[in-house]
Amino acid sequence: MREDNSQKEKQDIRKPGKADGQKFTVKMQKKLVVLFVLVLLAFAGLSVRLFLINRENGEQYKKQVLSQRKYDSITLPYRRGDIVDCKGTSLAVSEKVYNLVIDAKVILDKEQYFEPTMKALEKCFPQLDMEKIRKHVKENPSSSYYVPLKQLTYEEISAFVEIQNTAAQKKSKKTVSDGDTDKEKETNYAYVKGVWFQEEYKRMYPNGTLACDEIGFTTKDNIGMYGLEEYYNDMLNGTTGREYGYLNDDSNLERTTKPAVDGYTVVSTMDANIQAIVEKSLYNYNEEYKDKFRPGNGANNLGCIIMDVDTGNILAMASYPNFDLNDPYNLSSYYSEEEVTTMKDNNTYFDTLNGIWRNFCISDTFEPGSTFKPFTVAMGLESGKITGNETYECLGALDNVGGFKIRCHNRYGDGIIDVKHAIANSCNVALMKMSFTIGADIFAEGQRNFNFGLKTNVDLAGEGRTEGLLFDQTMGVTDLATNSFGQNFNCTMIQLVTGFCSLINGGYYYEPHMVSQIRTAGGAVVQNIEPRILRQTISASTSEKIIDYCNATTTEGTGKAARPAGYAIGGKTGTAQTLPRSAEEYILSFIGYAPADDPQIAIYVVVDRPNLEKQDNVSVARDLTRDILTEVLPYMGIFMTEELSDAERKELEERNLEITNRYIDESTKNSVSSGNGEQNEEENTSQPIWKSFAKDGATGNYIDPDTGDLLNPETGDVVNGNYGALTD
Repeated sequence: MREDNSQKEKQDIRKPGKADGQKFTVKMQKKLVVLFVLVLLAFAGLSVRLFLINRENGEQYKKQVLSQRKYDSITLPYRRGDIVDCKGTSLAVSEKVYNLVIDAKVILDKEQYFEPTMKALEKCFPQLDMEKIRKHVKENPSSSYYVPLKQLTYEEISAFVEIQNTAAQKKSKKTVSDGDTDKEKETNYAYVKGVWFQEEYKRMYPNGTLACDEIGFTTKDNIGMYGLEEYYNDMLNGTTGREYGYLNDDSNLERTTKPAVDGYTVVSTMDANIQAIVEKSLYNYNEEYKDKFRPGNGANNLGCIIMDVDTGNILAMASYPNFDLNDPYNLSSYYSEEEVTTMKDNNTYFDTLNGIWRNFCISDTFEPGSTFKPFTVAMGLESGKITGNETYECLGALDNVGGFKIRCHNRYGDGIIDVKHAIANSCNVALMKMSFTIGADIFAEGQRNFNFGLKTNVDLAGEGRTEGLLFDQTMGVTDLATNSFGQNFNCTMIQLVTGFCSLINGGYYYEPHMVSQIRTAGGAVVQNIEPRILRQTISASTSEKIIDYCNATTTEGTGKAARPAGYAIGGKTGTAQTLPRSAEEYILSFIGYAPADDPQIAIYVVVDRPNLEKQDNVSVARDLTRDILTEVLPYMGIFMTEELSDAERKELEERNLEITNRYIDESTKNSVSSGNGEQNEEENTSQPIWKSFAKDGATGNYIDPDTGDLLNPETGDVVNGNYGALTD
């Protein structure tokens, strides 16, 4: 019986074990099913609720999120650096302006925002087309960035800003109720929403057209075009900043700002006053000769460079036609509206613009003509091939030069002429004979020594390339002969004037430059750009002889008319026939320096194909030079050294110019003005045949008895004749 009970107990003990082996009881399974259904229903309910919220209020929440994102991450524009002249005069500046931005999303967020905002815009910006604005806002409810007005000044937006500030002050004292009446909503500016002003900077040029070639301009994206704006673009531009918004751990809005870094200020070597004088003279010349012979400007191009002889600093550089830096795409000064339309139709509009924007002084190449003659003489003197004591016979032409007959500008010849007067009287024959003595190898090497054929690396965008425009040591006799007087090869204005400075400053070739200093916006100096000597082209003794020869040009030779009242200067005239020669078109020029006894500045004036029936009248270049120097020299504090005639005094009085004459005594006058002119007359005793001809009473020109041509009384040139032409 006890055994049976033991078996029973064992059986009872095993029963729970069986239950433990089952994972879930039926009851537990039922509970889990109910729980799963409830969770599923909860998710379904939440999904339905989210769908309903999105359908009814999704757009509103989306506006708020996007609005928060936009206003809490703001781009901070930098200010592009200024360009100033050597005395601090502003040439290019950046002024803060504002773009009017309309956010239709915010305006339509609440019904009561629309009308007050429209009223405020209409009141403060009468130039707005409010019908168009209202239509845009209503038809573009998702638009958050619409800019109807750009580049407004602060004065133009101040009235609207005042409304916004006043509304904010009122709101801080008393919150506006959404239950205001319709009338209150229309007049209560506290409801003005969805309007803000985007800051940016606008490039401004206070002096309009002044120094347009040197300065250049910028695109709307602050990209420099031409001139200093392009060359120093990276330094003038700064770095954009940014203001970020974020939520901290307490869900409060925090801001962090990475400030913008403004661009550097570029200090130019240019003097704005000298630049203005030059540009005024070019303009006056154009007005005088415009439509003179053919419709159009007074010349195809006019150019002038004034350079400091001892540093390479460019004090002024100008060409004509010019353009307004504040409106560079405007051609109305030169073309009618119909002509501009035709250009656009013919796809020549931008070609025309590029032609006007192009800096003639550094970009265009041309044959320099007789202004190159001092270089040829310098090569001969420096190489020892000539001494300066030689004489040459000029009979008006040189026969059989490589099969050609090459004429002098004086068809009757200069007779027996020395080196000095070959420069002063611009004798082609004498220069050709010198070049034969110098030889092609020395001549070609000399051209490159003066940097012809190479860029000067002036710090302006757009310098022209002249590689391949020179001959090498293998040049033929005809090429050598014509090169000697500045024809049959090309150069730029900046090349010639820079090389010429080395002829008259002791032989030092300075790299030309337009900028002397780079500064921060606060005025701290970042970089000083010092004058840089690249090489010595000639010796000091050769330089002294070239100065003596060029002084004779303006005292007794072809450049007399270039001398300004009260000053002795030196220089050289130039007349170059353009291609094709049969067109009989000319580039006239004068390169010179002042004062004559101690050169401080060099000036180079070029008149490209003047608007005259007969273009080969170098007097237009001489007169233009004289007009410029008459004002520039007194402005620079360079005192007069010459006695003034009554006519000159009257001229200065009419131009309201101060007489700064430091003439002291007769010995000073003799040493400065005409040099050893009497001695030169004795040395150069040969009388050209044309000086024996009868004179025309009306013009003072000599009359050729064989042809009846009029001859210049100073040079023997045939008035409106042909210079340096090659004939078979």
